[in-house]
Amino acid sequence: MAATNGKSPANLKQTVSETIDAQFGAITGIAGRILRHPETGYKEFETAGVVDEWLTRLDIPHETGIAVTGVKAVLDTGRQGPTVAIMGELDALPVPDHPHANPETGAAHACGHNNQIASMLGAAMGFAQSGVLNNLCGKLVFIAVPAEEYVEVGFRQSLRDQGTIEFLGGKPEFIRLGAFDDVDFAMMVHTTSNAEDGIVCMTGTSNGTVAKHVTYHGRAAHAAGAPHRGINALNAATLAFTAIQFQRETFKDEDTVRAHFIIKRGGEVNNVIPALVQMEGKVRGKTMEAMLEANEKVQRALKAGALATGATVHIETFPGYFPMIHHTPLADLYRENAVALVGEEQIKTRDHGTGSTDMGDVMHVVRGIHPAAGGATGTGHGNDFLLADANHAIINPAKLMAQTAIDLLANGAETAQRVMEETNPPLTKDAYLTQLRSLAQTEEYDGAEE
Repeated sequence: MAATNGKSPANLKQTVSETIDAQFGAITGIAGRILRHPETGYKEFETAGVVDEWLTRLDIPHETGIAVTGVKAVLDTGRQGPTVAIMGELDALPVPDHPHANPETGAAHACGHNNQIASMLGAAMGFAQSGVLNNLCGKLVFIAVPAEEYVEVGFRQSLRDQGTIEFLGGKPEFIRLGAFDDVDFAMMVHTTSNAEDGIVCMTGTSNGTVAKHVTYHGRAAHAAGAPHRGINALNAATLAFTAIQFQRETFKDEDTVRAHFIIKRGGEVNNVIPALVQMEGKVRGKTMEAMLEANEKVQRALKAGALATGATVHIETFPGYFPMIHHTPLADLYRENAVALVGEEQIKTRDHGTGSTDMGDVMHVVRGIHPAAGGATGTGHGNDFLLADANHAIINPAKLMAQTAIDLLANGAETAQRVMEETNPPLTKDAYLTQLRSLAQTEEYDGAEE
């Protein structure tokens, strides 16, 4: 491995941080621009265009259109070494009453992904404009990923049916397409509005999830004149909701199971027995085992509604996201930089989160971390989720990801090489894809046949 010119990691970090500070207006302007033009998963063409525009301006070679809207840029030091990815998510989610929601689509950045993209591009500015690359070995990769929020399942099914995607989440698609094949370490920081998370939060594990799309088929009849001639699909769905509720006492507290569904279509008019009812939801758990066990119970509950009413139920289960598992050596490096930046007293720890993210999928094939950054107010996914402090939410993450990358790639990338010799991701890409595909299931159950 070629030698570098000998500047200390501390000096390199200071140089990158000063470069990022100098671009404060540009970086926060990116977050504001994306905030005003929110787009949901696999539709983030304008947001991806912002990323493309800035990477072009920074003269960083990049590829667009990965998994429909994703972007991947590579900044090569010209010296052999590992590859470190700094990431952000492109998508918003439907929150129509958010003050920055798109009036036509209802999409809004009520989860702070616009801040993530700004942080990722801020780190890219730090490396591209500071001159520190001459002191590093390996490659820096900047990735903008689509479709983290697992929403609009019907639209994503249509993309899958067309052969455009296989998986409904963006990072699983990136993994399938090989976009992480050359990545050794990956980082992404999520904005948090939880006061208990502090300015910097070192997050722990999170729930994995599968998604379900459920259709009950009954038989229409006059709701008042001849209800006995119908089969009420809405009653079947209602019974399924109740049956799921009756399962909750069997879920172990330590498994942090969540099962939540909505009715997407509940009938046509009120004087006709509903013949077609559609539900959509997720089953989550702290481990793959807990998630799969809960999924079996929910599957039985969904079938019970059909059995009781004589309806037919069609249940599609989609691979969701793997539980999140942080890479401890990488997390330790990030935390050390956070202590230096904001002070020990400002750093909090979150052991487990009951939400789900496809960063968990990345962490099964790449050494990865997904800390959180304070600086927002309101409720995540709520209509009051807003940026309150750009330094905390956007600038700090840009600096900390850049500083952690320097720790890995400075001094001949000796730290990264040591960590890679001592640790490996839990799964190979092929093993991961096999497990993910095994979660897919389609079952049709006719309650009238029992």
